Amino acid sequence: MIWLTWRQFRGAATLMAALIVLLAAILLLTGPQLAADYASGVGSCVRGEDCELFYDQFFQDYQIPFLASTLVVLILPGLVGLFWGAPLITRELEAGTHLLVWNQSITRTRWLAIKLGFTGLVATAAAGVSGLAVTWWSGPLDHSAPEGFALMDPLVFSARGIAPLAYAAFAFALGVTVGMFVRRTLVAMALTLAVFAAVQIAVPLLVRPYLIPPVTATFELGKQNIDGLGMSRDGTFSVGLESAIPGHTGSWVLSSELVDSSGRRLGGSGDQVPLPISTTSGPCSQSGAGPQGGEGCLVEVNRLGYRQQATYQPLERFWPLQWIETGLYALLTLGLTWLSFWWIRRRLS
Repeated sequence: MIWLTWRQFRGAATLMAALIVLLAAILLLTGPQLAADYASGVGSCVRGEDCELFYDQFFQDYQIPFLASTLVVLILPGLVGLFWGAPLITRELEAGTHLLVWNQSITRTRWLAIKLGFTGLVATAAAGVSGLAVTWWSGPLDHSAPEGFALMDPLVFSARGIAPLAYAAFAFALGVTVGMFVRRTLVAMALTLAVFAAVQIAVPLLVRPYLIPPVTATFELGKQNIDGLGMSRDGTFSVGLESAIPGHTGSWVLSSELVDSSGRRLGGSGDQVPLPISTTSGPCSQSGAGPQGGEGCLVEVNRLGYRQQATYQPLERFWPLQWIETGLYALLTLGLTWLSFWWIRRRLS
């Protein structure tokens, strides 16, 4: 039975193996040089500004392989569900070959267990190895990536650590289950892709932020969390807020708002928020260094009680969130597997 299963999926397995070998070769050839460039650059920068310039240039130099490797790991679980999971049972149901096997003293449960166990483990292991390999390779880049590409960013997080292994197992079990219900290969593949994509979008937006209760805190305004101080033509003073958090580099910022001394919300990140601060006299006037970034003006804004209120998941929660989310997908995979066995014993003929 194992030999038959291998014969049926050796083409897909060979293609998957070739992709992983190619990815591993690229990572092994470029990884040591990437790590050496990072260590050399960090060791040579003395001031904080120098390090920031190095991080920007370093990430820019390796941005294309960074994005390409991340994309490969992101799409690999979907491909497992699409080309391994969905056709696994559906193709046999369409051709009627399952009846021949069941008449050869092979029970339905054993037939499904071998197919799920052999094919599923190979596909899941492939995705898991790819995710861990890219995590090792991209370590220096994950430490220097700008906002939107940091390790805790939803897309990057999904392509790192052990999470891709769980995604692949879920996608495979989803494809098998959907195939049993619809009994049409193309329909099963389309539904598997649609449901898997919906889950992959919903979990980072609705579930992952609350797997561990997020931290909410207020921070003084400074160069890290403001998008500049400005003054309009009519003399109105305004502050633009960033989503970065001072002293918490790499955190996943869920919300970032400007609040006054009483805690009242004034505006979120990306907004230019007008503040009742004089631009004709005092530290925020043109004669007092002006709203173009004078330190005295920033001190005055903080003295009046304006603060950034942020809700975030700190960087040190990366691995706890990885394990919890992996456990969540493992439960979903077990549920789909149980449903497959129940359906094949009770409903499928």
